[in-house]
Amino acid sequence: MTPWRGAGGFSLADLLVSLAVLGGVLAGTYTVLASGLGAYRFGAARVEAQQSARVALERMVKELREAGYDPTGAGIEAVLAAERELVTFQRDLNGNGVIDPTRERVTFLLRPGDAVLRREAGGGAQPLAEGVRRLALTYYDRAGAETADPARVASIRIQLEVGFAGPGVVVESHVTLRNGLY
Repeated sequence: MTPWRGAGGFSLADLLVSLAVLGGVLAGTYTVLASGLGAYRFGAARVEAQQSARVALERMVKELREAGYDPTGAGIEAVLAAERELVTFQRDLNGNGVIDPTRERVTFLLRPGDAVLRREAGGGAQPLAEGVRRLALTYYDRAGAETADPARVASIRIQLEVGFAGPGVVVESHVTLRNGLY
């Protein structure tokens, strides 16, 4: 008698069924992993967009508060251009009574069709935030009424929408030009 004759084993059909079940389990695992990775990427992109928007907004607010700084009383205009997606302002930071266009005159702008908020200070427009969908600047006079006249601007409402994919992040602030209050 041969020792292998009574021993049980797997047939080819058993092996094929096992491989099919294993393939189904691995496919399900991959699907769960891929959807989890997609959710992580979406969340990470949203956080990055939010941080970028906050940093850009803080920079804009800080610099816009300085608009019109004129320690010598030379009659420096605070805001030179007041448009929906562009603001140009100046301040005499070194106190010499003369505006240096490479440091003391600044423009924040979002070019049409572009997704990069830029800061121009005489040396070329440098990127401030990427993935910008919308920049909305609204200008107000001392009485709180909307104005389009740069000479009457006393405060600015800034709305910035940023996002690379999916729903965007909207941050906003209202900044008062401190040097234009008196």
